[in-house]
Amino acid sequence: MNKDAIANPRSRYGNGPASTRHFITQRVTGLVNIAFLGLLLFLVVRLAGQDRTDLVSIVGNVWIGVPLMVLIAIVAVHMRNGMRDTLEDYVHGRMFSLTMMLNTLFCLFVALAGIAAVGKIVFWG
Repeated sequence: MNKDAIANPRSRYGNGPASTRHFITQRVTGLVNIAFLGLLLFLVVRLAGQDRTDLVSIVGNVWIGVPLMVLIAIVAVHMRNGMRDTLEDYVHGRMFSLTMMLNTLFCLFVALAGIAAVGKIVFWG
């Protein structure tokens, strides 16, 4: 896109509703991450120096494990959006759609692996 089209306020530059949704999602997930920071700090302090059985007993509690799984999902969404911002700035052309797909797949893999690991502890010990 040329410089004149960007400078003209009447030109269309991007998808407005999608950009707004992305902006709001990034802010909301960031706020939820801050709210869940207390849970994460509790786990780190409580499990410092403990062995695996203590970890399984604490994370295996439904009131700890399920919010931890929600936190993993929200962090993955926040990570995907943050990396998307970076990729939009630095990757162009044919590689753009490939890197976006790889970004989504990586974040999905991280979320599923984390949720499966915590879910195994919570539901199957």
